[in-house]
Amino acid sequence: MAAATALEEAAAPLGALCGLVQDFVMGQQEGPADQVAADVKSGGYTVLQVVEALGSSLENPEPRTRARGIQLLSQVLLQCHSLLLEKEVVHLILFYENRLKDHHLVIPSVLQGLRALSQSVALPPGLAVSVLKAIFQEVHVQSLLQVDRHTVFSIITNFMRSREEELKGLGADFTFGFIQVMDGEKDPRNLLVAFRIVHDLISKDYSLGPFVEELFEVTSCYFPIDFTPPPNDPYGIQRDDLILSLRAVLASTPRFAEFLLPLLIEKVDSEILSAKLDSLQTLNACCSVYGQKELKDFLPSLWSSIRREVFQTASERVEAEGLAALHSLTACLSCSVLRADAEDLLDSFLRNILQDCRHHLCEPDMKLVWPSAKLLQAAAGASARACEHITSNVLPLLLEQFHKHSQSNQRRTILEMILGFLKLQQKWSYEDKDERPLTRFKDQLCSLVFMALIDPSTQLQLVGIRTLTVLGSQPDLLSSGDLELAVGHLYRLSFLEENSQSCRVAALEASGTLTTLYPGAFSNHLLPKLAKELHKEKSDVAREDGLMKCSRHFCCLQALSAISTHPSIVKETLPLLLQHLCQANKGNLVIESSEVIAVCQSLQQVAEKCQQDPESYWYFHETAVPCLFGLAVQASMPEKESSVLRKVLLEDEVLAALASVIGTATTHLSPELAAQSVTCIVPLFLDGNTSFLPENSFPSRFQPFQDGSSAQRRLVALLTAFVCSLPRNVEIPQLNQLMRELLEQSCCHDCPFASTAAAKCFAGLLNKHPPGQQLDEFLQLAVDTVETGLASGSSRNQAFVLLLWVTKALVLRYHPLSACLTTQLMGLLGDPELGPAAADGFSLLMSDCTDVLTRAGHADVRIMFRQRFFTDNVPALVQGFHAAPQDVKPNYLKGLSHVLNRLPKPVLLPELPTLLSLLLEALSCHDSVVQLSTLSCLQPLLLESPQIMSLHIDTLVTKFLTLSSSHSMAVRIAALQCMHALTRLPAPVLLPYKSQVIRALAKPLDDKKRLVRKEAVSARGEWFLLGSPGS
Repeated sequence: MAAATALEEAAAPLGALCGLVQDFVMGQQEGPADQVAADVKSGGYTVLQVVEALGSSLENPEPRTRARGIQLLSQVLLQCHSLLLEKEVVHLILFYENRLKDHHLVIPSVLQGLRALSQSVALPPGLAVSVLKAIFQEVHVQSLLQVDRHTVFSIITNFMRSREEELKGLGADFTFGFIQVMDGEKDPRNLLVAFRIVHDLISKDYSLGPFVEELFEVTSCYFPIDFTPPPNDPYGIQRDDLILSLRAVLASTPRFAEFLLPLLIEKVDSEILSAKLDSLQTLNACCSVYGQKELKDFLPSLWSSIRREVFQTASERVEAEGLAALHSLTACLSCSVLRADAEDLLDSFLRNILQDCRHHLCEPDMKLVWPSAKLLQAAAGASARACEHITSNVLPLLLEQFHKHSQSNQRRTILEMILGFLKLQQKWSYEDKDERPLTRFKDQLCSLVFMALIDPSTQLQLVGIRTLTVLGSQPDLLSSGDLELAVGHLYRLSFLEENSQSCRVAALEASGTLTTLYPGAFSNHLLPKLAKELHKEKSDVAREDGLMKCSRHFCCLQALSAISTHPSIVKETLPLLLQHLCQANKGNLVIESSEVIAVCQSLQQVAEKCQQDPESYWYFHETAVPCLFGLAVQASMPEKESSVLRKVLLEDEVLAALASVIGTATTHLSPELAAQSVTCIVPLFLDGNTSFLPENSFPSRFQPFQDGSSAQRRLVALLTAFVCSLPRNVEIPQLNQLMRELLEQSCCHDCPFASTAAAKCFAGLLNKHPPGQQLDEFLQLAVDTVETGLASGSSRNQAFVLLLWVTKALVLRYHPLSACLTTQLMGLLGDPELGPAAADGFSLLMSDCTDVLTRAGHADVRIMFRQRFFTDNVPALVQGFHAAPQDVKPNYLKGLSHVLNRLPKPVLLPELPTLLSLLLEALSCHDSVVQLSTLSCLQPLLLESPQIMSLHIDTLVTKFLTLSSSHSMAVRIAALQCMHALTRLPAPVLLPYKSQVIRALAKPLDDKKRLVRKEAVSARGEWFLLGSPGS
């Protein structure tokens, strides 16, 4: 009785399996296959039990039934091949190989089963070869559907990956079998796999035997690829994918050369642009694996085809690919190892190029001069040998032509060609100076360049400056006499008038480049002239050439900063610039604020150039910073007869320029050196310790925080620039006292400049301060000070500025208190006195500063702080707008527009639809800042979300046309750009407004500003085309 029960329990699962098999085979249901596979994986059935359950189906005389049975088995194996034992794999392989001879309806399912088995780790040695032989012999692959052909390629790929040595044992038979499988394939999905197989055949050294040409033919028949992917292609196969895969095959072996090169020449000579490009790119790729042997018989034809394409093509891409191919050909010929008795193909190839191109260089006005020069330069750039051969042939000719032609435009063309060949020389190094091709032409080249530099033509001068720079970059080429002449010319060009601005800028740039190479020459020949020029009196300058002193001095200052590219030069230029300021301070020169600012700009440029060299940077800092602080402190002292400079140094713009120099000279200091400097500068402001200043004898104490004069308090801007540029890990002495003093000064109402500087400094230090009790104390002090100040009538503006900067400092570092302060700032939007300023404050919160709270100044600036600010605060702004009285609403709109306008566009676009009604209302605001900001938000929305905007077309057209007549030019331009963007909306929505818009846009066509007229023409033209065919 118990035995019978056990038998029934064992038979029950098998009965369920038979039911699933029956449903799949006879019921044509797909679900049972997955169920059976899941049960096999879970251990409910074995593969053997599945085969037994399929027994009658596999032997059924009806092909469709057999096919369904094998399909079920194959689907189970695809999911469970890792569970198979070696013995089971052997039997299954024999079964499937036998079924390859079955009816054609059965073959697809058999191939799926073999694909599953080809992935099995239990596959015994020898069976991979057996399977492939059976497929090659029994299956006519071309008659199968695409998915079944893909299965065959997958089987081959799997075996090549796991059974490489076994397949190589087949020898050339494997290659021949694969050729038969691939022959005639057309589907791009299969071709990508087939090309990879061919590439592996070649790169992994499978035997090709006598079938090299056949393998080439079966792949090259697809060249060039002509495939356009269908729209919405789910497979994502692009034309370039096929091109690159096929190119990798064709360029993988020199054995294809005799067949491929004639094909490439034929396609280059065709009329199809894509074929030309593909052929030239393939030739380029082939040159990296070919040698002289493969190229020898085809060089004349290849050169002829490339020359024709460069000479005659109307396509810049074809020209570029032709030049690249010529470069690669020459490099290939240069690198090939030759036997002693072999012909040097490089020399004969270059002779052909020179023969066909050289004579065109004598015709600088003809259209073939530049194609010829490009061909020669492409070949010359391939190797040192090629460069020497071509340069020695071409340079004498070009030098002769330069002297033969007298017109500036012709000489410019010739000099530009010479410049191209000179640049190529920089690629190669020569141990012996006399080996260099340029050595024997040096004198002629220098003479030619100096002639160009004194030519009246600005364009020729520009090319001359560039050529001089390249000549100077050649090691040991220029003599000391050449350098002296060159420096003289650059000095003269650095003082050209305004109409030669491009030449002057180029000369300054060249001076900077050459100074790094020849600091001695510039120190001896240029610096004395610049020093003399810098100290000339106004009457001397006027007597010399009639130029204003300030113009000459500005040019001189720019030249000094331009050549400060070498440490030894910095040690001469920096004292010159500082001395110039000091002499003015002593009353020796009449000086204006613009000139002091110009000196500061030059000092800042020198500091920026020093940032790459720590030694020069520290020299600049320890020399310039004490000097600038000393001058400023001296200027702030009360004296009976103050010099002009002392008054100038205390102006807002000048102090800002000085602060910028100090900040730039501090940001790149190492923590050790920064700590050394901070122990001098902070005590200067807190204790009046002037001992580190160059001239520290002052008539009274320097006490900017202790009842100091307004002049002294203004110098807090310089302290701000210094301490807010220090690395975060530098400890600031007397920090507690400093923060309290800054907080107190930030609320002084008698000097807004000083109070704002103190607020910035306090905020900058807060931003960098590590979390902890001291930071919390500073924040509480700030909050209390702000609340007290806002409640006081006289200090409200200063308290508001402090609130703004502290909020920004905390927003940047994601401090929790930033939310509370931002809410307080929003509350001020309704304040009658501070409301407009609070609205503008949102611009400060969202924008990048240039002086404090910058990443360059080591501030704690978190990524995506703008996005976070938007998410946290815009809902409250919108809610506040709806609840605000009518006269306050513009403040909310202005604040919102500042936030939206500073937000990255990818973040802004998804959010704009919810804010659209508010933005449309903002267009009615009379503030041009709000109008401009709103228009800049709406324009991308018109382009990206036309369907949403279509719902508001009437309002948009009316508002944009009204704003196109705004008093602000920027608003007029933005409104017209939005009118243009409106044409992206669906035409049926726009057509009712077409005539109205065209009439209205006639007015801005006569606007007094050219940029407005330009936008009006563009917008009106698009509206004219609405509804026309093809629009």
